[in-house]
Amino acid sequence: MKPLNVVIIGTGMYTCGRGTEGYGTIAPALFEWAKKNDLGKVYIAGTDPKGVAAARNKIEKLSLAMDVDINLEFFPAGRHKDARSYRKALALMPHPACAIVAVPDHMHRKVAGDAIGAGLHTMVVKPLVPTLGEAHELIDLSEKKGVYCAVEFHKRFDEANLVLKDVISSSRIGDPLYFVVEYSQRKSIPSKRFSRWAKETNVFQYLGIHYVDIIYFATGATPLRAMAMGRKEWLRARGVDTYDSVCGVVEWRMPSGKRFTSHILTNWIDPEATSAMSDQKIKVVGTKGRFESDQKQRGITIVTDDKGVEEPNPYFCAPYGPEGATSYRGYGIDSICQFLDDAMGVENGEVAVADLERKRPTFRQSIVPTAVLEAVNKSLKMDGAWIRIKA
Repeated sequence: MKPLNVVIIGTGMYTCGRGTEGYGTIAPALFEWAKKNDLGKVYIAGTDPKGVAAARNKIEKLSLAMDVDINLEFFPAGRHKDARSYRKALALMPHPACAIVAVPDHMHRKVAGDAIGAGLHTMVVKPLVPTLGEAHELIDLSEKKGVYCAVEFHKRFDEANLVLKDVISSSRIGDPLYFVVEYSQRKSIPSKRFSRWAKETNVFQYLGIHYVDIIYFATGATPLRAMAMGRKEWLRARGVDTYDSVCGVVEWRMPSGKRFTSHILTNWIDPEATSAMSDQKIKVVGTKGRFESDQKQRGITIVTDDKGVEEPNPYFCAPYGPEGATSYRGYGIDSICQFLDDAMGVENGEVAVADLERKRPTFRQSIVPTAVLEAVNKSLKMDGAWIRIKA
């Protein structure tokens, strides 16, 4: 079997940690996968040569830190911006090949569609797309091309959420009555790092969608209707026309016919001094008990003169070992490595795309989260009206 070639479309924070002290999640996962597997050439495509140069610098430093040498090519190669540079990379991709799409939400349909159209197995960072129509278009295209496609819903790989799934499927807490999720991030995310495109999305679409998927993953329930309310204060006053916070309420029906509600409260205007980038927790109350998971406080606190109080999550994407022998572990790494394993497995004939539908967050598995997202976005435009969902 020939080596697996990979194109990464997007050169931002999640790809390589651009704008942060770290190295993101996608690049560390790719380097980690290359330690044990036959990785071919890696194409990394951005838009702005300055951003691409920053990403190159990050990735070259990561290569030294992890002592892994990868054959890299960056796009655009010139000094001019090129929003279509990824298409040049796609045209050069030798098969077998796959794509990881990490671009702003409103570009997912176009960019993922182009990758699939080129015959590449494709992973898209969440959300898949904002509308059901776009989701079905991508599913139809992937089936026509016979490629494997997944969404990077890494929270499905978090052991805490696997415990949640087991607790619900075993009926240990009885029939679910309600879920409460609180999920927030620092002000710098929408006001600095995503300021150019934050108006194209909202905090529920960016953060809340993770827990919509987890609720669906854990319960197998069908969403019936949704409503949402949002507030625009701090960000709008600073020229970013998007919601500071969004609260989404969804009514679900279990396979048994019993119903429950989920309340997902999101914001991205936490103080910069908060002890972690993400503050997140989930609570489920059932007829026989409750489940609670604080997914920020993972048991580690670090206090220093330079950074004050920090509460890192060692289970998501964390480096271990000294420079030159660094390894990365966590469910963020596992999610991407699993996709690469699956893409190689499909190419080798070891697994069928249809078999992965029951095991992975595929595009088809993302129909339910997308349906909820579409309803929430409609409700925001309709002053909190209830929206019926047809997934």
